[in-house]
Amino acid sequence: MKMIVGLGNPGKNYENTKHNVGFMVVNRLATEHGAVFKKNAFEAEVADYFVDGEKVLLVKPMTFMNESGRAVGPLMTYFGVYLEELVVIADDLDMDLGKLRLRQKGSAGGHNGLKSIISHIGTQEFNRIKIGIGRPNGKTVVNHVLSTFGKEDEMTIADSVARAADAADDFVIGNDFLKTMNRFN
Repeated sequence: MKMIVGLGNPGKNYENTKHNVGFMVVNRLATEHGAVFKKNAFEAEVADYFVDGEKVLLVKPMTFMNESGRAVGPLMTYFGVYLEELVVIADDLDMDLGKLRLRQKGSAGGHNGLKSIISHIGTQEFNRIKIGIGRPNGKTVVNHVLSTFGKEDEMTIADSVARAADAADDFVIGNDFLKTMNRFN
């Protein structure tokens, strides 16, 4: 089983904000694979589909970004998901807009959603796909991550979301995140 977690904030107010690129990626995967999100008891929306007989879970924590681990940890336990089967997709302030970076482990780097997941699963060693949203220009970090992408950035982000979804698909099919990293980094 694989579990692909997209980080973001629930609600219409946050739908197209920079902090929600993780939600954008899992929404795209759900559309591509005909999966439908449903709320569950673990403070998340979950969709599933199968690839070669293997179940793939798409997860959107509904806890707000800073408490993402509250949904991810219990879901992993409930479904018996191993660390190597988990991929978390999140935004990254320290990367240029649209840049992708895949990692198998690392610190939270100041990202509160990743920090929450690390706290709840007890390790920094899990697969992640990070999408650059750039540094704020004259805005506070909070205002930057909670703002929408400008018209001039929409194509770049749409391409990044598509590439991140392709990377997640590559991992699901190939079962080897290191090979996926080598293809997409």
